[in-house]
Amino acid sequence: MTPRELQEIAAAGETLRTEFKRGTRQHLRDDTIVEAVTCLANGEGGILFLGVEDDGSITGLDARHGPTTEPHLLQAMILNRTEPPVATLVELVTVGNHTVAVIDVPNEVSPVGTSGGRYLRRRLDAKGEPECVPYPLHEMLSTGLSAQGRDYASTPARGATWDDLDPQEFERFRVMCGSRRGDGVLASASDEDVLRALRLIVPGPDPLTLGAILVFGTEGALARFVPTSEVVFTELREGQIVTSEVVRAPLFRAAARIYDLIETRNTEQEVFVGLHRVGIRRVPEPVIREVVANALVHRDYASLGPISVELDDDTFRVSSPGGFPAGITLDNLLEDSRPRSPIIADAFKRAGIVDRAGRGVREIFDQLLRAGRGEPDYSRSTTSSVVVSVPTSGSDVETVRFVLDFEESTGQRLTLLQLRMIQELKSTGPQSADELATGLKESSARVRVLLTRLTEQGLVEARGSGRHRRNHLTAAFYRIAQSSEYVRLQDTDPIQQDRMVVAYVDQYGSITRRKVAELCRLSPDQARVVLRRLVDSGRLELRGERRTAHYVTKGSR
Repeated sequence: MTPRELQEIAAAGETLRTEFKRGTRQHLRDDTIVEAVTCLANGEGGILFLGVEDDGSITGLDARHGPTTEPHLLQAMILNRTEPPVATLVELVTVGNHTVAVIDVPNEVSPVGTSGGRYLRRRLDAKGEPECVPYPLHEMLSTGLSAQGRDYASTPARGATWDDLDPQEFERFRVMCGSRRGDGVLASASDEDVLRALRLIVPGPDPLTLGAILVFGTEGALARFVPTSEVVFTELREGQIVTSEVVRAPLFRAAARIYDLIETRNTEQEVFVGLHRVGIRRVPEPVIREVVANALVHRDYASLGPISVELDDDTFRVSSPGGFPAGITLDNLLEDSRPRSPIIADAFKRAGIVDRAGRGVREIFDQLLRAGRGEPDYSRSTTSSVVVSVPTSGSDVETVRFVLDFEESTGQRLTLLQLRMIQELKSTGPQSADELATGLKESSARVRVLLTRLTEQGLVEARGSGRHRRNHLTAAFYRIAQSSEYVRLQDTDPIQQDRMVVAYVDQYGSITRRKVAELCRLSPDQARVVLRRLVDSGRLELRGERRTAHYVTKGSR
């Protein structure tokens, strides 16, 4: 690491992957260093800086080995005082007159503690600041199972007997298997054959597993063996709770109950496409099925707390304990599927509740965009919970009309990425291919291919050249959608928008996003795109934050 890189990291402040420690001997004992290393190792890994204050100021590290600090001795001390041993990399970086020890900590797959038995993990506190806190035993158990590649559902339920399984739940499963979406082979199987097919029996004195209890157990057995299996449904109106119900039941019955609770509240909006009437539900039925099933299948049953299902005036929100399964992030959520419990996921697939191909999240996105609801929001998810929010109010009727009419008239089904690109262009205005790729977290090459296809279909057209080339929806789109938006778009194309904004700043000294929206007759999101374009081109720069944010000519005082 160069001194300049160290200064930049210190200036940015502590994060989940960076920790600062004061370097004086009085404040920095070996125990403090080892605990900070285990904390990072039990998170995402990261870098520990010895000789940097909490506020990012660089004050230096006191010599720890006679007149100097020896990196290899620091590495050896950490290795010998962690369990299992953590192999770090240590280097010394000099900034001005101050020396800082930079300790690179790996992300360990299994829980790490100090040799004295202290376990810490990294997390964000209520203010969004990183901190090190005790590592609860149930979380270490879950992490340990994942590290060993073990499925929680395959763990033997010690002492469980056949009396702990509910015959009605087996019959419920067989009925679902006999449906069009289910696995017909199991529709007439015996209880024992069902358990064997679903891998819910293991060899040994305790053949029934926790998975068998989760799927087919009685309520009493669930309370004894898997007390974390609980769902709380809440309905709110104007911020006030009007309905609240706690569901403690085997998974298929719990899913059915939650579906019923939402269905009775799932009102419908009418849209006319030509002479046909189309109903748009607050939440599309496939979305309810996939979101609830994902929470039941992918939650961490070794973690405390219930699954929370909320329905309010504007949002359908589901939160489940445990972060994303290993290997899943917000960036690859649409492309990858790695269930925390393959056994429970397989049971839901065979029952016909979820997609057999593991494409449930893509189905959620697709159905919401077709219903004019926008994309689901996973941004509130953390390392300890997955939270998905689905908008339920104000359907974009124009998009619904367009999708239905276009696919019916052409016989072509729009792909998910095409739907996402159309929605992005409609909501934020003209964008370059690179801007679209960044906003959608897709590769530029893939976006360019689909832009060409949408252009050939007469739905997208481009204006400008070079880096000023922007894509927008055509008159054909707005004609099908029965919207006048294209007329407004034509009034001020990107070049005109830029000129109007720059002219305003030249005359009045600064401009806000709200003023840009008024000046160019744009939505707030479209105004944001215009300003981002002008900042990227070096013509304007941002000053202030949030309510005080405004834009001025770059370099002006």
